[in-house]
Amino acid sequence: MIFIGIALLVAVGLALLISADAGSLVGMTQQQTAQLVPLLVLLVVFAGGLFTRRRKASELLGSVVLWVGIFAIAGLTYAYRDEIVGIAGRVAGEFRPGVALVDASQGTATFRRGMGGHFEVNATVNGHTTPMIFDTGASAVVLTLDDAEAAGIDTSNLDFTIPVSTANGTGRAARVRLEQIEVGGIVRERVVAFVTEAEALETSLLGMTFLETLSRYSVTQNSLELAD
Repeated sequence: MIFIGIALLVAVGLALLISADAGSLVGMTQQQTAQLVPLLVLLVVFAGGLFTRRRKASELLGSVVLWVGIFAIAGLTYAYRDEIVGIAGRVAGEFRPGVALVDASQGTATFRRGMGGHFEVNATVNGHTTPMIFDTGASAVVLTLDDAEAAGIDTSNLDFTIPVSTANGTGRAARVRLEQIEVGGIVRERVVAFVTEAEALETSLLGMTFLETLSRYSVTQNSLELAD
């Protein structure tokens, strides 16, 4: 029963800590109520000890230390929540470089440099997730033939007459207009793109027809930031 009471009080305390807009409760402010919860925990522990003769003083003290530690960790987590989210995002970015760390309040999406030295970007083209390489040298968004077909583009009627230079040499591409492309929460519609012939390109490219619509983009040693 003691631990059930403590658990309920901990849940209330955490809810008050996490919810910044909880307002007042029974005439007290959120801060006053949160400060009261640890005192109630101590009261539950010691009151339980009075009615439970089997419980030793050392066990009661251990319980107090445990729950004080839990509240301390919860408080520190809340106080440094922004830093923790940033660190978690950076760690996730190292293992999944194509996934963006999105800051909706700033309208930015940040990507980590991949193991190959490129900035890999997971874009959504016409509702289909397409891995791309950030490339300011590409005059447009460029899709491989497979990625274009996966995005629902009818490639059978495309006219591959535009010469393009790729890592595999010179190839040809067709001009298309994407219904929608989304990168890290940044959405653009009716974006001009190229579709290359089969095997002309290994990976699709996030080029200037998307990048020039952004308010800015910046590259540091290991990160790429796109701003809506």
